[in-house]
Amino acid sequence: MRASRLVSILLLLQSRGRMTATQLARELEVSVRTVYRDVESLHEAGVPLYGDAGHRGGYQLVDGYRTRLTGLNAAEARALPLAGLPGPAAELGLGSVLAAAQLKLQAALPPGLGEQVGRVQARFHLDAPGWYGQPDEVPLLPEVARAVWHGRVLQVRYRRWKEPTDVDRRLEPYGLVLKAGRWYLVAAPGPRTYRVDQILDLQVLDEQVTVPAGFDLAGYWQGYLADFHARLHRADAAVRLAPGAAARLSGPAARAAAEAGVTEPGGWTRAVVPIESAEQACREFLALGPDVEVLGPPALRARLAAAVRAAAALYDLRCTTYAVRLTGRCRP
Repeated sequence: MRASRLVSILLLLQSRGRMTATQLARELEVSVRTVYRDVESLHEAGVPLYGDAGHRGGYQLVDGYRTRLTGLNAAEARALPLAGLPGPAAELGLGSVLAAAQLKLQAALPPGLGEQVGRVQARFHLDAPGWYGQPDEVPLLPEVARAVWHGRVLQVRYRRWKEPTDVDRRLEPYGLVLKAGRWYLVAAPGPRTYRVDQILDLQVLDEQVTVPAGFDLAGYWQGYLADFHARLHRADAAVRLAPGAAARLSGPAARAAAEAGVTEPGGWTRAVVPIESAEQACREFLALGPDVEVLGPPALRARLAAAVRAAAALYDLRCTTYAVRLTGRCRP
């Protein structure tokens, strides 16, 4: 561990130039006192490293000195495909390994290119998950990832949405997919897709997984998404939309209104849009208020009418209660 840290100090100074003990300690996640000891060890080993005191001080290598300790080990090489995703890499237990790999690559670059990498990192930041909702807790993700990498069968306790909710499954992992901040395990039999955060417990079995020779994880996932969207919208609704209302619909409904909608003389748009269910459509259309009229199917129109009547009655009741309490009558 200490030898790796000494190499990291060399690579940091080689790729970034002058750095203070505090900056080095922050990068290496150690104390400043530990940095002082490590720098002293590098001095004793003959590394041309010097430090300047004062506000603008810090450590740096003598001009022209470059270490060649930049070879990647096996773990660092495996972490490289996650180079643009430090958060997911950390969830997989590869955070420090990825940081070491990136540092070695940057140190191996000529000075001009290394500076360009630093500028990109300073000016662009990728935050993949959406705005709403808390990140999933995935405490078992590193174990699942190790089973995927080593090709081991998993015996899991899994929580699903239908009864019985908690079931036991024997899974043969084929791969992991990160979608919108959520991890999914693709596993046989099937294969099928499982949410990693819904794995309650697991045991790694001493059985080897044989992934079919023609299996392509990316291709499987694209097919899974296509099937998911096909099953998601099983019905249509005929609607009239006020100007600008189509943009407030969900993606598929908004696209249908924009691409196939017919504009009426008054500016409203008549369209047929896909819906998941009557319940989901009712929630979405109610959010548009008076800017949408549902023409069909009749059951959905009746459901919306009932919801609007119930809301009107609720607000009338509140108005009456409030008015009686203050004035003895309801004012408009």
